[in-house]
Amino acid sequence: MDIAGLFSLAGHRALVTGASGVLGGHFARVLHGAGASVALAARRVEATATLAETLGERAVSVPLDVTDPRSIAAAFEAAEAALGGPCDILVNNAGIAVTKSFLQQSAEDWDGVMAVNLRGCFLVGQEAARRLAAAKMPGTIVNIASVLGDRIIPGVAGYTAAKAGLLHLTRQMAVELARFGIRVNAIAPGYVATDINRDYFASEPGQAMIKRIPQRRLGTPDDLTGPLLLLASAAGAHMTGATVTVDGGHSVNPL
Repeated sequence: MDIAGLFSLAGHRALVTGASGVLGGHFARVLHGAGASVALAARRVEATATLAETLGERAVSVPLDVTDPRSIAAAFEAAEAALGGPCDILVNNAGIAVTKSFLQQSAEDWDGVMAVNLRGCFLVGQEAARRLAAAKMPGTIVNIASVLGDRIIPGVAGYTAAKAGLLHLTRQMAVELARFGIRVNAIAPGYVATDINRDYFASEPGQAMIKRIPQRRLGTPDDLTGPLLLLASAAGAHMTGATVTVDGGHSVNPL
């Protein structure tokens, strides 16, 4: 058995949303390193252009606003033109959060988070699937969810609700798209250290939260490399509608 070949993405074309962020950039590097041609899609085109230039051959930056159907269609058109055909791997990674107590959350806060984290994944996933179905090509969609789709923490009502919806949307997409040879799965990361949350996790409440994780540490982008390659490659050929949780055991800890 060719183990390395199972995880190879040579000859595939991928589009990663939210590729200007820590996780999106990491996902793009992983897919590119496994052999895929990659379109780095985000609103912050300066960041994606820099990363695409660093990756070099087989990488391109495309502007994308996941809340705008016209922007989504244009991003896929640009990616296809640059990479030579439809993207058969999609990583639905774009996401935002508004941190306020439930009573302080405005309708605009709620709508903004839902527009990116849930509606955006629906719209981008639908565009990717329509193009693959029209081309009669199989493919795989990886939705980046969160353990907060099953759990809650105070202050992020819109985020937790959107991620819960994304988990169920993943299952719905998996069932409806299976006949087109399109697999749809989700990765549910736990708490991953980024520039945004690093100060919080250095604080006393943050340190207390880390102690409730059985592995007693935060996740890193590298912890998501294996799950991504599994779901994006032939190694996960019989997986669809699944959620791979990567959280150091936090979600199963009763504390």
